[in-house]
Amino acid sequence: MIESGFPIPTGRELVALKAIQPLVPAPRHSYPVDLPNVRLARGTSDPDEGVAAVTIARPRELELQRAAIQLFRERGFHATSMQDLAEALGMHRGSLYHYIAAKDDLLWTIVSEALEHLDAHVRPELDGPGRGVDRVRRAITAHLRFAADQRDELSLLQIELRSLPPERRRALVERRDAYERGWREALAAGVADGSFRPIDVRLAGFMILSTCNWFTQWYRPDGPLSVEELAETLAGLLVDGLRAPTAVTAPTAGPVTPADATVAPHGPVPPDATLPPDAALTPTSHRTNKEPDR
Repeated sequence: MIESGFPIPTGRELVALKAIQPLVPAPRHSYPVDLPNVRLARGTSDPDEGVAAVTIARPRELELQRAAIQLFRERGFHATSMQDLAEALGMHRGSLYHYIAAKDDLLWTIVSEALEHLDAHVRPELDGPGRGVDRVRRAITAHLRFAADQRDELSLLQIELRSLPPERRRALVERRDAYERGWREALAAGVADGSFRPIDVRLAGFMILSTCNWFTQWYRPDGPLSVEELAETLAGLLVDGLRAPTAVTAPTAGPVTPADATVAPHGPVPPDATLPPDAALTPTSHRTNKEPDR
């Protein structure tokens, strides 16, 4: 039977024809990056689209990434084997290579995306309107909110950065340094506009980021304080110590207590004095949202 000048293959001819058909790649689509099951492709962007090309990740890949985050966080990257990952997913070890080429790829994806999303949450506050003090305060809150939601991912970014291959580690350090520069620029803006006193912006940036980064190690969602309450308190403690001084009326009478003195109801206590047991503050009395020691 002839139609349109071309014979229609049947039977064995059809089978043979299908066998030689080239594989047609699935079309790429552009989606908002915050949709579930969507992740950025590692290729180039389409020039005519002006946005990064993204592909829909298979659900199994997302399960693998979640399992890796949990195992890397609990056991450490080097102590987690491909067999551990396979068992966590209930699959054969060889099947993992359908999704990743090596365990390093999983760690890179986790920490790279964590830093990318952290920057996306915090950068608008650092570069936003207002005085430097207000920008830094909003940025601290934004960082802590994100850290509360992505504790394990940010912990891996801090702890397992050294486990990446040298080239990937250098690339991530460059991006991390760019994020830190944004904080220093906002702090410098605060000094320039008078909302911060003259400070070493590099040292101040380290202080703020050290506090924000360590938040992932002690914060517990079921603790007595909400994320908003903790963010407000920590932002106040960090920012108020950097503010430009205001006019304060000095006390007209009374002794000045040295900063290192132990204060009791009747004045300073000599260093060699023995306090009653109920006067001592144990470390646990200051813990906030921290799990009890085991």
